[in-house]
Amino acid sequence: MLDQPAPDFELPATGGKPFRLSGAKGKPLVLYFYPKDSTPGCTTEGQQFRDFHPEFQKLGCAVYGVSRDSMKSHENFKSRMGFPFELLSDGDEAVCKLFGVIKMKTMYGRKVRGIERSTFAIDNEGVVRREWRGVKVPGHVREVLEFVKTLK
Repeated sequence: MLDQPAPDFELPATGGKPFRLSGAKGKPLVLYFYPKDSTPGCTTEGQQFRDFHPEFQKLGCAVYGVSRDSMKSHENFKSRMGFPFELLSDGDEAVCKLFGVIKMKTMYGRKVRGIERSTFAIDNEGVVRREWRGVKVPGHVREVLEFVKTLK
């Protein structure tokens, strides 16, 4: 996927408008996939994207979070956390599959299918320039921001 055009897709987004990746060309974009709204790691990751959002904006970079949660769950999560960016709902996992982020994980000793926390930096031409898979939250958003600075 690296150095290849990101696969185009359309998903429902918070704020009531659908999001189409091809419609976002012309500026860099960060797409982060996370397992579930309102869980500890996902909340912390979202808060860090929120806290660094002004710096992403200065670079002209949009940020979008993607999970399998419903639009209702996303709207509540976004509102409660004060996220200044949109969350995209991929209930049927179509986009998760395009980006290869659905994995078998062990949770409380059981094997479950879920989203592997992953982030993709996409340049203004729609090309994936960096991917992070199996993300650990501490320090991750700062690392993404530093990479986005190199996209200019």
